[in-house]
Amino acid sequence: MSEQTIALVTGANKGIGYAIAAGLGALGWRVGVGARDEQRCKDAVAKLRAAGTDAFAVPLDVTDDASVTAAAQLIDERAGRLDVLVNNAGIAGGWPENPSTIDLDTVRRLLETNVIGVIRVTNALLPLLRHSAHPRIVNQSSHVASLTLQTTPDVDLGGISAAYAPTKTYLNALTIQYAKELTDTPILINNACPGYVATDLNAFAGTQTPAQGAAIAIQLATLPDDGPTGQLFDDNGVVPW
Repeated sequence: MSEQTIALVTGANKGIGYAIAAGLGALGWRVGVGARDEQRCKDAVAKLRAAGTDAFAVPLDVTDDASVTAAAQLIDERAGRLDVLVNNAGIAGGWPENPSTIDLDTVRRLLETNVIGVIRVTNALLPLLRHSAHPRIVNQSSHVASLTLQTTPDVDLGGISAAYAPTKTYLNALTIQYAKELTDTPILINNACPGYVATDLNAFAGTQTPAQGAAIAIQLATLPDDGPTGQLFDDNGVVPW
């Protein structure tokens, strides 16, 4: 691209989101750091800028209409377009969690962030993505979202997950529908499986670093114009639905 690439990463003040922002910044991109906590957002931007990333703060609560609208307006004012959207923000419930005993408020809370939040942010930013010559959307999914892996004998995905895993499966299905709608546009949309990464989402029990987990999202954010769309990937390639 002749102009500096503009990206927005939601949930970018820590963990995998921060690592994605840092990785995109290392490419010379300008990166919006989306985060709902204002101070943590500012701290992350300061840290990224100190490391050489052209980062700017985007106060953003994916569960709040007004916050998302304001974030879109901010990016419009700053750049007039958006080249890459990484829907990374997400929350987890308890684990393991049986469907027969799960609290319904937990299900609603996870759906609001992990699914509805992605729709809310994506739809608010689509007009700016349409102004880009090479627009990309990356949604943060998980191996636990794969119905194929969930039903394959001897595949260990960490036990029963009645809320988190289904929200990511829903996200996979949603991405397919976006890909269908955007077929005749240059927008490529794919889902990423970061792997078992040590973050506060799993009480830092993961076996990979945030930088390792960020690699596939960065790869999908930088796909060529003839790259794939509407698929699920990890570091090894396509993951079955």
